[in-house]
Amino acid sequence: MSGNNDFVSSVKEIPYPQDLVFNKLQDLRNLEKLRTHFSDPVFLEQLEGKFDKSKVDEIRKRLEALQFTQDSMALDSPVGTMTLAIVEREEPKCIKFEAQGSPIGMNMWIQLLPNGEAASKMRVTLRADLNMFVRKMLEGKLTDGVEQLAEMLARIPYGI
Repeated sequence: MSGNNDFVSSVKEIPYPQDLVFNKLQDLRNLEKLRTHFSDPVFLEQLEGKFDKSKVDEIRKRLEALQFTQDSMALDSPVGTMTLAIVEREEPKCIKFEAQGSPIGMNMWIQLLPNGEAASKMRVTLRADLNMFVRKMLEGKLTDGVEQLAEMLARIPYGI
C-alpha cells in the first residue's frame, strides 16, 4: 500500500525581501549561477562553517550534475533522466514542482513569507508517494535532503 508522505524543512530566515527571493527562484536558470560561487573561497568557508567538507563537496558535485532551464532542472541518474519541473507559480509566496521521470511520484513546493520589509522566511516541503517499505529505507535521506536544500536556498546571495 502506497501513500503520500510529507518531508518538511524547518523554517529558514533569508535576509532578502520576499519578492526578490521569489523572482530569483521562479527562474531556475538563476540557480545555475550558483556554480560560480563554489570557486569563491569566502562562500566555501561559509558553507564549511555549516557543513563538513565532504558535504560541501557532495553539494558541489550535485550542482555540477544538474541541467537548468527556466522551468526545470534535470539530473541523469541510473534510472534515466529525472526532472523537477515548475508546475505552478503563486507570486510571491509559492513555487510548486513535480518530478518527471522518477520511479516514485513526487511533488515539492517552496513557500515564502515576508519577514518585515527587508527579509523573508522559507520552508521546503517534499511529498512522495512511498509504500511503507520504501519509506523506511528513504525516510532519513529525504528528511536530510529537504533540510539541506532549504539551507542551501536560504544561503543564496539573492541580491546579486
